[in-house]
Amino acid sequence: MPLGIFSKCQPAPECGCLKQREVFMKTVGVVGLGDMGSGLAKNLIGNGFQTWGLDLSKDRMAQFEEMGGTPAHSPAEIGAQSDCVFVMVMNGDQAKSVILGSDGLVANMSPDGTIILTATIKPAEAQSIGRAMEGSGVHLIDSPVSGGFAGAQNGTLTMMAAADAAVLDANASVMNAVSATIHHVGTKAGDGQTMKACLQTLIGSIFSATFEASALAAKAGVPGGALLRVFSTSGAGCGVANTALEHIIDRQFEGTGSHISTMHKDLTISLELASNLGVPMHTASAAMQIFQAGKSKYPDGDNWVCTRVIEDIVGAQLHRNPEGST
Repeated sequence: MPLGIFSKCQPAPECGCLKQREVFMKTVGVVGLGDMGSGLAKNLIGNGFQTWGLDLSKDRMAQFEEMGGTPAHSPAEIGAQSDCVFVMVMNGDQAKSVILGSDGLVANMSPDGTIILTATIKPAEAQSIGRAMEGSGVHLIDSPVSGGFAGAQNGTLTMMAAADAAVLDANASVMNAVSATIHHVGTKAGDGQTMKACLQTLIGSIFSATFEASALAAKAGVPGGALLRVFSTSGAGCGVANTALEHIIDRQFEGTGSHISTMHKDLTISLELASNLGVPMHTASAAMQIFQAGKSKYPDGDNWVCTRVIEDIVGAQLHRNPEGST
């Protein structure tokens, strides 16, 4: 099967589509039930999969159980109970511990089980995990995702999946439960993370340009609603910029499901990869400094809070409607 793109479809039973080749309903696990992982769990449960879950937060575990999930007490328990496990943790060290630890997934999953690494980590870390799993009989799909909180909750994520085609084929229904589009971007561990690093340089740069444009408009007295209408219907309009601007003009800087620490981490990964490969990254480096400023001043904020740093400097704020209007 060549590398390519697979979209959701509803084929007849005889269709050979990637989506319809599983002959039994898998039991699925999710390690990490935060903004993204809770969305994975929600859609797996909604698609009829028995779903085990694990998170360090008692509140998240309670919410997971309320939506119909089965709580686990360790990665080992999830591994022993699941045919396929999503790993949606924050960084590479956590991923290695969950997957490779003595109480981890690989040591407790049955042969032919599959781990889907949806967390965004360094490509080299994913490669290391892949090497360590060789000979275990457990498969790894290196598949970071894009689509943010809304995509996770709505089951419309884009997956950048790297694994043998047969492994993707065997886990198609599970992956389709949480995504709208699956891109087959490679066959080796690390291929998915490399694609995600490239993507995040673009997304981070669009975000930072939107933050600066918003502060410029605020200082110039341009109403936020008008700015959004123009941006969203122009050649520059895109989901990334539109979403950022919506949150900025409505002054929603926390609790939107896009914590600033995540993009800060992702840009760190992108810039490290670029440094290792000798690739200059002028725009992404500038974006990183904007996110560093936002994270330093407003550590509890979401991505859009970077705008407040610039607004604080210029002494103006961008609102949807002009001051005094309704």
